[in-house]
Amino acid sequence: MSQLELIGGAASNYVWVCRIALEEKGIPYTHTSVMPHSPEVTAINPLGKIPVMRHGDVTLCESRAICHYIERTFDGPSLVPSDAEGAAKTEQWISIVNTAIDPLWVRTYFREYIFPTGPNGTANRDAIAAALPRMKPHFEMLDRAVASGYLVGGGFTLADINLIPILYYMNTAPEAAELLAQSPNLTAYLRMHMDRPAVKATMPAQRPGAARAA
Repeated sequence: MSQLELIGGAASNYVWVCRIALEEKGIPYTHTSVMPHSPEVTAINPLGKIPVMRHGDVTLCESRAICHYIERTFDGPSLVPSDAEGAAKTEQWISIVNTAIDPLWVRTYFREYIFPTGPNGTANRDAIAAALPRMKPHFEMLDRAVASGYLVGGGFTLADINLIPILYYMNTAPEAAELLAQSPNLTAYLRMHMDRPAVKATMPAQRPGAARAA
């Protein structure tokens, strides 16, 4: 079978998630960095969202599906615990990150720093101010959850892989960086995992929106 191709802009946190998973398992792959709604993307996902994946005759969209395909298809370190509880808790945290953390932290708060909706192309301060009180309990929840250094058990899983890119981007925005600084476990967690070879090897050269702003 031909080499796996991952398609989508490198700065996307969900593209980054898939690339970390591929690197962790030591899978050779090609990365085609294109924007959402590019022809390469819509050929696989008519909704135009990234990432998408092609592996021989297999095409997939949605990072969650891509990561589970990677986990079940290839050898290498397991990214999902083999026991039922560990596997369920991994899925639990992936769901929390995808349905609660990403929509508020990335699509609502961080969006104002990359695609601002305020006057004269500035960040909408009202939108940021409205998001912060809702983000604070999330930081507190996650700070408790990663006290051991991992979201699930004592090992690196797809749950951690889904969270780390978001935390990295939050540390580049002032209010979120302050919330992170007030979360000692979460700060140590991010520092530890940013040193992982798979995370370092896949770190985007630009944050989201940088190409658009240039």
